[in-house]
Amino acid sequence: MASVTGRRRGTVAVASLVAAAGLAVPGASADDGVTTGGGVVHLANVPKPETLARSPNSDLAFSGDYVIGGNYHGFVVYDISEPESPTIVSEVLCPGGQGDVSVSGDLLYFSVDYPRANDECGAPSAPATEADAFEGLRIFDISDKANPRYVASVATDCGSHTNTLVPGADGRSDVVYVSSYSPAEVFPNCQPPHDKISVIEVPHEVPEEAAVVNEPVLFPDGGHSTTTGCHDITAYPARGLAAAACLGDGLLLDITDPIHPEVVERVQDENFAFWHSATFTNDARNVVFTDELGSGSSATCNERIGPERGANAVYSLDTSGESPELEFRSYYKLPRHQTDTENCVAHNGSLIPVPGQDYFVQSWYQGGVSVIDLTDPDRPVEVGFFDRGPFDPDQLRTAGSWSAYYYNGHVYSSDMERGLDVLALTDPRFDGAESAVLDEFNPQSQPELPNG
Repeated sequence: MASVTGRRRGTVAVASLVAAAGLAVPGASADDGVTTGGGVVHLANVPKPETLARSPNSDLAFSGDYVIGGNYHGFVVYDISEPESPTIVSEVLCPGGQGDVSVSGDLLYFSVDYPRANDECGAPSAPATEADAFEGLRIFDISDKANPRYVASVATDCGSHTNTLVPGADGRSDVVYVSSYSPAEVFPNCQPPHDKISVIEVPHEVPEEAAVVNEPVLFPDGGHSTTTGCHDITAYPARGLAAAACLGDGLLLDITDPIHPEVVERVQDENFAFWHSATFTNDARNVVFTDELGSGSSATCNERIGPERGANAVYSLDTSGESPELEFRSYYKLPRHQTDTENCVAHNGSLIPVPGQDYFVQSWYQGGVSVIDLTDPDRPVEVGFFDRGPFDPDQLRTAGSWSAYYYNGHVYSSDMERGLDVLALTDPRFDGAESAVLDEFNPQSQPELPNG
């Protein structure tokens, strides 16, 4: 679990830095086409390194003064000790698709969901019909950030589209939930109905002994007609809860025994095409689920699609009864309509730990980054944004912000094509967030923050 320390990075210092550097002010349009609002300021961009330039960036994980950026062909380690001037420390070429990442001390967990001939980094692609093909979880030792070392792999049914870290009960191991989907009769390692997830246990001292220890079936009745597994799970270990986004279903899980998660609530929504991810508010009174309508490659942030599809759905979580219940409260959709050449839909985000408030920063692919006030779950509203405009104004191409997360005073956005962006939040409404400083942060494993 991420720990909280007392180091501070104040918004006053950030604002002074912005003024001194002559960077874009809130509400301005910069020379590179960036527009911002609500006190969001673009501090820096680091383009993708040549090694990984031809494949899309994906998710982020944070460790101390480093951020690890996943990529469909590997990952990049960035030094963010000076957020306005990030540098690349190392890059690892290890293709496998998506490249979802989680970090635990000196270990990095990396998802593989495109079959390879074997588990080696240089292995060629293989058809899913090949019984000996590898998909699953790769484990790297990143104790030397300049020289990550591949140490182990664990094969899982249907591979690993995403992975979620939960600290083991013994403190000497990690539990990793692996989500995957899309089985077929012709896939020997991905057989239908695939109504389960894979649970991997990783001993810290001997990660080579990592293994699948459970495959809980989450949908004994089959779930929604579109559900063939889960896309992503967000754990809240301090509360013993997890929220699972499973294509046609949203689940609440009891994870007090991390190796044996149990379904305690399930919801469906006719406006949701693809339950993609979830985030709890810090007090766990509300959960935000996202709908990735169009699988992230379509232009859905427009008047034609409307405000209730490809959106967030906010649910209140009632734990007063015998069993927890999720109650729908509202939708939130990006209020700034995008063009027909911009793929745009709700995607990955995290809380901004302002005391007494529920602020949420979220990526929307080419819709950019939205800062949302969720304090009133019935009326979420955008209070800040970062937007670049079309990657290609002449045709629809998949690009934009895959993930946007708040970490130790700044927002970090993983742009699929343009690399890593660093944003500052200078509006006084965000004062106090900088006091919550983490030693480690995996957005899909929420820490409980001291934000009142």
